Amino acid sequence: MCLILFAYNVHPEYKLILAANRDEFYKRPTAPAHFWEDSPEILAGRDLEKMGTWMGVTSRGRFAALTNYRNPKEVMEGKRSRGELVADALKYDGNLENYMAKLAENKARYPGYNLLAGNADELYYYSNIGQELQKLEPGIYGVSNHLLNTEWPKVKIGKDGLSKIIGGKQEDMVENLFMLLQYSEAAPDKLLPNTGVPLDLERMLSPLFIKSEHYGTRSSTIMLMSDKEIQYVERVFTNGQVNDQHYTIEL
Repeated sequence: MCLILFAYNVHPEYKLILAANRDEFYKRPTAPAHFWEDSPEILAGRDLEKMGTWMGVTSRGRFAALTNYRNPKEVMEGKRSRGELVADALKYDGNLENYMAKLAENKARYPGYNLLAGNADELYYYSNIGQELQKLEPGIYGVSNHLLNTEWPKVKIGKDGLSKIIGGKQEDMVENLFMLLQYSEAAPDKLLPNTGVPLDLERMLSPLFIKSEHYGTRSSTIMLMSDKEIQYVERVFTNGQVNDQHYTIEL
């Protein structure tokens, strides 16, 4: 997952509203959102190479999602897959704050990441780069491939768009959030972050929705969480085809 936009405790009905894009190499094998056979309480897509996930929820109302921290100089050899952090957070049977706090003990095992995890009553953020566990307050947030609320162009556009959608027609919310996630205009060069990759790559990675020959936005996910239910909609893009998966979890 390379962009997560979310509103926490700012809507009268939905305690958590989330819109996210997963960017990945097109050739990497992936399963769409489904309830896992080996962990039936988990609803998530699945990376079939490492068997982890980028985002998911459980039948008990727990949520977790992750983005990578972009650092082309980072040594990846010998490190574990970040996708297992999301799966582990969803499987963890104890106090979620304790799980998040323990991540600092193993921060060097994984490449740079941002992890969100929580439910309708509490939401936590931890990055092994920022190394600070935060219990989030009500507000509108965005995270891409830097730290939480870093004002990259795609994060700023996404947060502004999310705020407007929340204040608009509620019956159109899901489709309007999908439209926001499909914004594919590159940012002006003067606004691009400098993450250590070449300028043409920085430019290609700057929109909310990424398109290129070998890498891009593979799926978009909308989640609306209230005290009573979770609406979870995943839109998968494959070879020009669009397929939606709709799930409702009663809490």
